[in-house]
Amino acid sequence: MSEEISDLIILTETRKWLEKAVIGLNLCPFAKAAYLQNQIRMKISTATSPESLLEDLMVEMQFLADTEPAKIDTSLLIHPSVLTNFFDFNDFLGVAEQALLELKLEGILQVASFHPDYQFADTAPDDITNFTNRSPYPILHLLRETSVGNAVDSHPDPESIPEKNMEILRKLGISGWKKLFQKQIH
Repeated sequence: MSEEISDLIILTETRKWLEKAVIGLNLCPFAKAAYLQNQIRMKISTATSPESLLEDLMVEMQFLADTEPAKIDTSLLIHPSVLTNFFDFNDFLGVAEQALLELKLEGILQVASFHPDYQFADTAPDDITNFTNRSPYPILHLLRETSVGNAVDSHPDPESIPEKNMEILRKLGISGWKKLFQKQIH
């Protein structure tokens, strides 16, 4: 990003996105419990290059793997100053997967991705369904495989989640999405 944004603003906007979109719209039916139990870590990377982001990512991966799930179950590595171009970010996901292999954490952790310009293959940039993975800043989301497995096992129909999310967003529309994040004036 061309201008400095304070950590407080980054964390506030990320928390608002979690509360209003991810949890509020129930885009991830598993996020609410971890959020309410304060088990979601939000770490801001000051990286300005993919190489330094990789270093931060590997540190965060190891940190999460070494921490008790009851303390921190999942981690959001927010990186506002690097990989702001979605296609560069998307290319980096292969590097992130390779890092899991190098740290011998494949099968223990997985990486999910969120970006302000997220775009699924075969969709137009302004397609509302892309917003299921749109976040205020680029984010690499580290999840524990066991937690994902437990959550999926406890959900009555986990395969329906992506389609339900797209349906929710189609009904909401771009204007509804924007309204979610407008400041409330009392």
